[in-house]
Amino acid sequence: MVRAIQVGLGGWGFSWAKEIVPTVERVAPVAYVDANPEAIRRVQTELGVAPDKCFLSLEEAIAKTDADLVLATLRTEAHHPVVGQALDLGFNVLVEKPFASTLAQARDLVARAEKAGRILMVSQNYRHNPAPHKVAEMVANKTLGDVNLVSIDFRKHAPSVGYRFWEMPDPLLADMAIHHFDLMRMVLGDDPKRVSCRTWNTTDSQFVHHPIGVATLEFEKGTVVSYRGSWMSGAQDTAWSGAWSMDCSKGEIWWSSRDHRATGNLPDIVRTRDLSGEADEIALPKLDHLDRAGTLNAIATAIETGRTPPHFSSGQENLLSFALVEATIRSASQAGAWVEIGDL
Repeated sequence: MVRAIQVGLGGWGFSWAKEIVPTVERVAPVAYVDANPEAIRRVQTELGVAPDKCFLSLEEAIAKTDADLVLATLRTEAHHPVVGQALDLGFNVLVEKPFASTLAQARDLVARAEKAGRILMVSQNYRHNPAPHKVAEMVANKTLGDVNLVSIDFRKHAPSVGYRFWEMPDPLLADMAIHHFDLMRMVLGDDPKRVSCRTWNTTDSQFVHHPIGVATLEFEKGTVVSYRGSWMSGAQDTAWSGAWSMDCSKGEIWWSSRDHRATGNLPDIVRTRDLSGEADEIALPKLDHLDRAGTLNAIATAIETGRTPPHFSSGQENLLSFALVEATIRSASQAGAWVEIGDL
């Protein structure tokens, strides 16, 4: 069993403690940490966690428990100090995305993980679903030839889905699009070369910063991605992963993933259409652990076996996904000017 200390028990952290950690059999939570006594009381009263497993600081939890892993589910601005401390003390770390506030902080954490000889993994949970696994396999095998053009649409009406972070800087690019940027790299098996991006707001929006944007991304192997995202869409919403059309030399791959709606979960979908017009719905692999549980199971597997599972999002691997966020934000601030990823 991998023994875990969870740090951060706010709304999202509590969801991890209640809904995710108990579903990953190889992980045993040995301590829960939050500086807010109310958050501590909530896990004790609602989840039945024993008081001797609850602490107000990571230092106290480390002193009184024996653990292999720190699960960092705090607010983003707390990631760098807490994750850095855990790595320096010799712990493996799984941290929520984005794993730092700046690219410089992210690089620092990667360097500290390497120096400590420990695993740093970013919870890019959208990777751990059946459709992107299958599409990545199809692209790698060139099932429909080379991928030339990818079109991605993400549409949600934030007030209707309970979004509440109205003052967050760059709510589309930093909070949401990082998932889509990371999926681009995973399914294409390629890295970005340069990007151009524009963002804007609407007159009826509750957002302080821009919730809508379009971006063009050029990848090293020549694929161009057209990305369109909106938190204020009045159109039919998409799945959380977006709706993907991948224009290949021998046909099209259309797919969607992670569709959690008020009416219930809909399955991942992958469809193809070849040059003759013949359409097919593709059978998808069965994954034992999905989404966030998939990330937690992946790092537990890596700790236990010393081998990283497929599509593992280490801190080092995730730097380019993080760089895409910084590049699109920079481009948007420069009226859509092209930003070279290498310059970051």
